[in-house]
Amino acid sequence: MAESEKLTMNVNVVDLGQIDILVEQGFYSNRTDFIRTAIRNELRQHQAEIKEIAARKMMAFGVLDFDAKQLQEVLAEGRTLDIRVVGMLNLGPDVTPELARRAIRSVHVTGVFRASDAVKSALNGNNH
Repeated sequence: MAESEKLTMNVNVVDLGQIDILVEQGFYSNRTDFIRTAIRNELRQHQAEIKEIAARKMMAFGVLDFDAKQLQEVLAEGRTLDIRVVGMLNLGPDVTPELARRAIRSVHVTGVFRASDAVKSALNGNNH
C-alpha cells in the first residue's frame, strides 16, 4: 500500500450525521473507511481525465526517491532531471542544496515533497 498522509477536513453536521448512520448500519467500518471509499470512487470516476493530464504534462505517479548517489550519477551522465510527480517526491537526507540545484532542473510535485528545508529552498526557483 502506498504511503499515506494525514488530511484534516471540515464536514457539515448533516453530512457527518448521514455518514454516521451508514457506519452504524455496517455499510462502513468507520468514518475514515467511508471517506477513503468516497475518495477512491471519485478518483476512479475521473481516471481518464487524470491520465490525460498526467500524460500531457509527462507526470509520474507514485513515490519517487532520490539519494545523493543517484543524483551524482545523473550529473555524471551529463543529464539533469525535470521531475513531475503525482504522489510523493523524497530527496534523501544526504542530498545537499548544491547537488539538488545542479541535478534537478525543474520540479513539480502534486502531493507531498519531502526534503530538507535547505534543499526545498535551493529548488524553490525550479518549481513549476
